[in-house]
Amino acid sequence: MTSMAGAAAGGAADMRVRAAAIFQTLIDCFGTPTFRPGSDPTEELIGTILSANTTDVNSGRAFARLQQLGDWDAIRTAPLPAIIDAIRPAGMYNQKGPHIVATLEQLRSKRGGYDLSDLATMAVDEALAFLTSMPGVGQKTASIVLLFCFNRGVFPVDTHIQRITQRLGLCAPSASPSAVQRVWEGLLPPETFYPLHINLIRLGREICTARVARCPMCPLQDWCDYAQVNRGRGMRTT
Repeated sequence: MTSMAGAAAGGAADMRVRAAAIFQTLIDCFGTPTFRPGSDPTEELIGTILSANTTDVNSGRAFARLQQLGDWDAIRTAPLPAIIDAIRPAGMYNQKGPHIVATLEQLRSKRGGYDLSDLATMAVDEALAFLTSMPGVGQKTASIVLLFCFNRGVFPVDTHIQRITQRLGLCAPSASPSAVQRVWEGLLPPETFYPLHINLIRLGREICTARVARCPMCPLQDWCDYAQVNRGRGMRTT
């Protein structure tokens, strides 16, 4: 494989070739993740609100405690202190509690219930606009619901994906998560988003970590600006 790291002269066409090579290299290394619909979309929505700025373990514990209050109607009408106490393991409970209640209130008032199954066929832009209109639901949360519940053509960006994309050189070092999302959505077709997302997360957890970039063992080193700059220097910290 010929390295294209740092190549800017070819413009958008070269970037698309590079992105396609990154996608295929990760498939060759990790395999092709098979999409399996996740949890109920309302559960995914509330769970993702809880997951902000905390670990999966803590958000999972908070979600389980929240469910002990009953169904969505029971949670919506529960005293706010009870909700805050239930979700305490997730942190930021004074913000997340009211956001959860307000989101459930909005679903109930606008839809008469909590069924989000129609997001599967709604236009992606419309679905994103609907979800992000709810309190505490940003682009990342909305994108997670659409990708992991329905395999829709959106690309959520977490810290792993943001870090890897910046190191690859596909975006500016200071690019925001929304900018990184636009990069991938502009370079690859929607059917690649789910497997690419899963494989980039795996790469970020196992090889291209926040503390140490293990460039010599990375399958993307030939396509990565960071690896090319640090070639021959072994493991590098950021």
